[in-house]
Amino acid sequence: MVSNLYLDFNLLEGKTLSKIKVIKNDPNENDAIIFTITDDEVYMLNHHQDCCESVTIDEVIGDVDDLIGSPIVRATEDTNIDENPGGVEVPEYQDSFTWTFYNIATAKGHVTIRWYGESNGYYSETASFDKIK
Repeated sequence: MVSNLYLDFNLLEGKTLSKIKVIKNDPNENDAIIFTITDDEVYMLNHHQDCCESVTIDEVIGDVDDLIGSPIVRATEDTNIDENPGGVEVPEYQDSFTWTFYNIATAKGHVTIRWYGESNGYYSETASFDKIK
């Protein structure tokens, strides 16, 4: 069960992860990242699929194991709707798009989770951060 839809991603700051699961390119599930906190709280970063859009994890940069067992010192969300990141191959035609970068840092390392969303301009192109009960 999902509660508190669309939480601020930075609420992870100060928490310690005991587990992280990346679901990407699974034909039976939407892309998602599941964060389990040491006090058994569980959060999910995913997209609530609607009609005419696609929102997927484009790339995970860094080693997610660096996020386990050390307090999170930084958790930020940044978006870009004006230009595509350098070096990224994108469709020839994009009606509307959003790149969202989730940056997480601990004393052990840093990870960036890059999401790509595209639509005809009338649908959500971003992931949401939810608490799972």
